[in-house]
Amino acid sequence: MTYYILASGSPRREELLKKLGLNFEIKQPDDEINILNKSFSYELVEKNALTKGLSVAKSVDSPAIIISADTVVIFNNIILGKPRSFDDAFHMLKLLNGNTHKVVTAVCIIDTAANNQIVKSETSEVTFNRVSDDKIKDYIYKFKPYDKAGSYGIQELEEEFIGDIKGDYDNIVGLPVKLLQGMLIQNSTVRKIV
Repeated sequence: MTYYILASGSPRREELLKKLGLNFEIKQPDDEINILNKSFSYELVEKNALTKGLSVAKSVDSPAIIISADTVVIFNNIILGKPRSFDDAFHMLKLLNGNTHKVVTAVCIIDTAANNQIVKSETSEVTFNRVSDDKIKDYIYKFKPYDKAGSYGIQELEEEFIGDIKGDYDNIVGLPVKLLQGMLIQNSTVRKIV
């Protein structure tokens, strides 16, 4: 039986991974790259997902498949990370208010038995309607989005915030399940060849 590890402390990723019906355990990575406020590149986000996975792989004794991810919100080609304060969250949501931004999740799987690594990314677009400052403040007070890239969780936002979504909804939540499923199939094919 394959031993899966989710290298993440995100309850949203845990819920999404359950969709695949895998038995897995959770280990939080102790290493990641600080990419906040940097210019966006897929290479940077994918490297961060790999770094998280490798940090967990170091502490695993049994053969395992480690799943790690990094989700970023990009506006004007700048990475918006997790807010450090109420004011930070408000500033980010004001930037996104009435505008379109991208959400990119880099997913990494590390198969320690086959010594195989696969890293891929999924991109979605979200357009926010223009809402009042009071609506933004109410959202921050109610949901305290300090653990979320871009200062929001799509699943928490009231309908009036969302103008349009293009791409994979699960990606915006934090783990593109269909992409991950394809990567696991690709890995099992590589395993058979090796």
